[in-house]
Amino acid sequence: MKYTPAKAAPSAGKPAVRAKSGKVVARKPVPPGEIRIIGGQYKRTKLPVPDKPGLRPTPDRVRETVFNWLGQDLTGWRCIDVFAGTGALGFEAASRGAAGVLLCEQDAALVARLKALQLKLQATMVQVERGDGIALLRRQSPASQQLVFLDPPFDSPLFEGALKAASQAVAKPGYVYLEAPKPWDDEALAAYGLKVHRSGKAGAVHFHLLVRTGAPA
Repeated sequence: MKYTPAKAAPSAGKPAVRAKSGKVVARKPVPPGEIRIIGGQYKRTKLPVPDKPGLRPTPDRVRETVFNWLGQDLTGWRCIDVFAGTGALGFEAASRGAAGVLLCEQDAALVARLKALQLKLQATMVQVERGDGIALLRRQSPASQQLVFLDPPFDSPLFEGALKAASQAVAKPGYVYLEAPKPWDDEALAAYGLKVHRSGKAGAVHFHLLVRTGAPA
C-alpha cells in the first residue's frame, strides 16, 4: 500500500534553491510522514510512513475510490494483504467491519509498527505476520477470502505469482485489489482466472478491482 508521490513544485514556505550558476533548482520533495485512515470506526487514525525505499502508501483518493466501489460496509469479510507496508489498506478494511484482516510484511521495522497500531486500536480482527506474503497467500484455504490486496514493489517480478495465488484464495463472489505501474486488462488476467471489475489511475499508479471468472485459462 505504497505510493510514490509525484514531484511537486517548491511551496511558498520553502523557496527554490538558486545554484551558483544562477539556475533555479527545485527542492527535493519531502516524503510524507503519515497518512490517515479515511473511513469507518478508526477514521482519522494516523499511520506513520517511515522513509524507506519502495514504500508507497496508497493515497487517500485511491483508497476512497476503492472502498466506494466495495460499498464501504465490509461487515463479516475476510481480507488479506500480502504486501502490507504501512497497513493502510488492511486497516481501512478493518475499520469498515471486516471480521478478519491478515497483514503480511517482510520488513521487521514495519511489522513492529503494524503490531503497535493493532494494539493501540485494540483491533482484534487484525493479525500481523512477518514473512513471504505470496507463500502465506498460497497457504490459505481455496476461496476463503472475500478481499485480497496486492501491491507488490513496482520493480519486482512478483505480480504473476501474487495474481496466481490470489485467484485461488479469493471467493466467488469476492475481489482482488491490484496496484501496479501499468494497467492490466482482461486478456492478461485470463491466465489467472480473473477479470477487471473496475479500474482507475492516479499519477503513475494503476489500480484495479478484479473478480474471478472461473478456472484459469
